[in-house]
Amino acid sequence: MIKKTDTKPSNNQNLQNEAVIHLYAAADKIYPRSTFGFFTKWRWAMIWLTQIVYYGLPWLEWGQRQALLFDLEARRFYIFNLVLYPQDLIYLTGILIISALSLFLFTAVAGRLWCGYTCPQTVYTEIFLWIEAKIEGDRAARMKLDDGPMSSKKLIKKGTKHLVWIAFALWTGFTFVGYFTPIRELGDAVISMGLGPWQTFWVIFYSFATYGNAGFMREQVCKYMCPYARFQSAMFDDDTLIVTYDEKRGEPRGKASLKADLDKNQKGACIDCSLCVQVCPTGIDIRKGLQYECIGCGACADMCDTVMDKMGYERGLVKYSTQHAMDQGWNRSQMLRRILRPRVLIYTAILTLIVVSLLASLVTRPTFRVNVIRDRGVMARLAEGGMLENVYRLQIMNATESEQQYQLSASGIDNLKIETDVADKNQSVTVNSAESRSIPVRLQIPDGSIKSGSHHINFVIKSVNENESIDEEAIFLVPR
Repeated sequence: MIKKTDTKPSNNQNLQNEAVIHLYAAADKIYPRSTFGFFTKWRWAMIWLTQIVYYGLPWLEWGQRQALLFDLEARRFYIFNLVLYPQDLIYLTGILIISALSLFLFTAVAGRLWCGYTCPQTVYTEIFLWIEAKIEGDRAARMKLDDGPMSSKKLIKKGTKHLVWIAFALWTGFTFVGYFTPIRELGDAVISMGLGPWQTFWVIFYSFATYGNAGFMREQVCKYMCPYARFQSAMFDDDTLIVTYDEKRGEPRGKASLKADLDKNQKGACIDCSLCVQVCPTGIDIRKGLQYECIGCGACADMCDTVMDKMGYERGLVKYSTQHAMDQGWNRSQMLRRILRPRVLIYTAILTLIVVSLLASLVTRPTFRVNVIRDRGVMARLAEGGMLENVYRLQIMNATESEQQYQLSASGIDNLKIETDVADKNQSVTVNSAESRSIPVRLQIPDGSIKSGSHHINFVIKSVNENESIDEEAIFLVPR
């Protein structure tokens, strides 16, 4: 806000008149009207699906543990029968790349499909609006309640709504933390008031974010905070499905009686009822053309079809279509044939290749890993019995959820002998499920049996239970 001052001398005095200039206009609160129809049913179907998965998955058990758990303290990710370690970061990278390419593909085909149907901001805003409508009433009732003076009735309704919102947000935050801390242990900690500081922080933080974004900020997040709304146009083209208004059919708009003859009245099909604006969660007028605020939810199309049915007009004044289809008057089959264009085919091919590669890597992923580390404090030394000795440390990681036995051996030099203090006489060691174990190993050869220098050797670690082996190269040093 800027204050502008005009000074005019009068009677040897300065009279100051201040004018207030706002740098931006305050946004009016949007009261979306409830609607029903094809796209609304699909949107609620996706809300139910995503929330059943989100709230139900942490409670699902796999064997004796939580099926999906990102245990940051133990540095393990449990995904059903998979156990991933920090060394498996490549799989997380692959999942992120797949997510990004999927977003590009869906956007090129059908615009902001993610935003309108599965984005958490959209989903939770719809849920909070539903709670608000159940407690405060429909659009007209909510507007009247907000405009009216404070009363006991208004206080009770507003208080009840916010209590339900807060309870739902807290459950959402609790579930979120349940993906990183076993949710049953987390529940016991909440009941016994023994929640840790970090767990308390993240439950409150995620709850506050849900409460604030879905209860108050709503469309402001989509308009001003979400970066996707800004760069989406780079992924659009004239064959991308978007929510469009058929201007040729709708104009000139104007009031009309039921089942009026449009040709006789020389009017378009749009009766200028503004219901398409009233149902829009971001408050835009789709009749002004494509706008970056449009999240592609299709609420305006459902409402317009309802009005067209009542007027006795053909549906589809507001619909999913493409710019090419609107300009050239294509039918549905002509429009859908253009979906398989080069951009979409390239996205699909790359996405398929990455998905197949990731799945193949997971299927062929070894059940254990081995790292060989030389003892830097001892390059080579003489041991008892005239033996030359090199010292190593083997780090064995058991990626299965059962106890495993591993047999150690080494090759590459004649008369190479392996010794360790933790293995049995067969040089077998045991590693507990989903754990790693560091094993000191000594390799010995008769002193003077080979020339001095560096000699390549191989450690062979074999899983007795899984019948799987890993070879790791190393260097055996012989001093001069």
